[in-house]
Formats: sequence, structure tokens, C-alpha cells
Amino acid sequence: METCVRHPDRPTGVRCARCERPACPECLREAPVGYQCVDCVQEGQRTQRRPVTIAGAELGSRLVVVPVIVVINIAVFAFNAYQAQSISHNELSQSFVDWVLAPVLVQNGEWWRLVTSGFLHIGFTHLALNMVSLWIIGRELELVFGRLRFLTLYLVSLLGGSAAVYILSASGAAGASGAIYGLMGALLVTVIRLKLPLGQVIAVIVLNLALSFSGLLAISWEAHIGGLVTGAAVGVGFLYPPARIRNQVQTATVIGVLVVLVGLMAGLGSLQVVDL
Repeated sequence: METCVRHPDRPTGVRCARCERPACPECLREAPVGYQCVDCVQEGQRTQRRPVTIAGAELGSRLVVVPVIVVINIAVFAFNAYQAQSISHNELSQSFVDWVLAPVLVQNGEWWRLVTSGFLHIGFTHLALNMVSLWIIGRELELVFGRLRFLTLYLVSLLGGSAAVYILSASGAAGASGAIYGLMGALLVTVIRLKLPLGQVIAVIVLNLALSFSGLLAISWEAHIGGLVTGAAVGVGFLYPPARIRNQVQTATVIGVLVVLVGLMAGLGSLQVVDL
């Protein structure tokens, strides 16, 4: 009598339905057709293609990027407040002064402010509103886009908002709203791509843009418009390519958007800053 390939001391009259090797009951698992040995089951799990979203992200991924970004923003705010010895006036800290987006200083070579300013907030209310918005919008988008694509979308949108401030405004700016508006733009593209109802998303975007231009609050409309347009552009490049060339098109989209942003900043400079 044949013996189990994994347990030579165990005689068996049963074979694996896939590899046809003899196997004892302990080494067999129920399959759609018959029984398979544990080796074939493991091999099937390795070679089986996992379902992906329209952006190419694996379904069922755990949320990671959004919580990390929230923690980073809170940590930066806490550091600013500690330096300033004030929660309500954390903008008086040296780190805030060194990182805030000031077009005249960016024009003089301090380019890091285009990114660092996106992690600064003026007062706790500003921080809370942006982090709540990030949590609400970002959770769904991270699952659709996947961790790396979502992080790329967030950072490129942040840069798009900062680029618009640099080109169009002479005053400084701080906050994650440029990146969050980028997420709104990508969310709009996602809803269109999935052919879902547009009413709520458009209403939220229009309401927020109306507040941006109302003059009632100290809001940087330049960052909002720049982030929104950039996020929508990245969203189109991430969500619409066919699966066979998805990765190439997504990479080209990011590079293309970055080239455009850098080109606009280098070519136009800060239109509101006068060289002395």
C-alpha cells in the first residue's frame, strides 16, 4: 500500500486531486473539486491573483497612511505649541517661522517651505478641522488608491496647493487644506469613474470653495484651487488607465504633474513678490 508523501509511516489509499501524490487525511484539505494536499493548497494561494480596485490596490488593505499623517500633523502642532509656550498662538514658535510658506523666502531659495508648510496649523481649531476632514475623506480614498498611491496623491496635492500660493499670493500660508482639497478633487474623479451619484461630492466642494472666496475667514483660496486641480489631475491618471499599462501611466502622471508644477514655479516665479 502507498504511504503519505509527508508521513512515510502512514499508509493511505487517497491521492491529492491536483498533484496525484498519496496523502494521509491529516495532509488533505477540501477543495472545490475533491481534496488537495497542503503543499498544493499553499501553492494555489501563492499563485492566485488577489482582486484589486480600479486604481490597482489590493482589496482588504489595512488603513495606515491616513492615521500616520494625522499623527505627524498633531506632533508638529504639539512641537510648535511647546516652543511657543502657547496652544492658541503656536505660530509664534521658531519652528513655525522656519517652516511656514512665505513666497518671498521661497523665491530666495527656501524651497522646503513648499512642503513643510502643509504640516503646520494656526491654532487647535485649524488643526482639528483639517484632521477631521482628512480622516473622513482620506479613509475611503486610501482603500481605493492603496497606501503608496494615496501618499503620492496627498503629497503632490500638497505641493500643488503650495505652488499656487507661491505663484499667486504675496502672503504666507500654512495648513493641510491644499492636500485635503486635492483629496476632494480625487474623490470627485473616483465618484465619476465608478458612476456613482455626484450630488453630495459636488455640494461639498462648491460649499468649501464658496467659503474660500467669501472673505469671511482667513483662508488661502490659492492653496485650495491649486490642491483641487492637482488632486483631480492625479486622480484621472491613477483611475482611468487600462490594467495592462496602469503602473506606467500612473508613474508618468506623477512625473508629469511634478514637472508642470516645478516648471510653473520656476517660469512664473511669485507674481505678487517684487524683487528689490
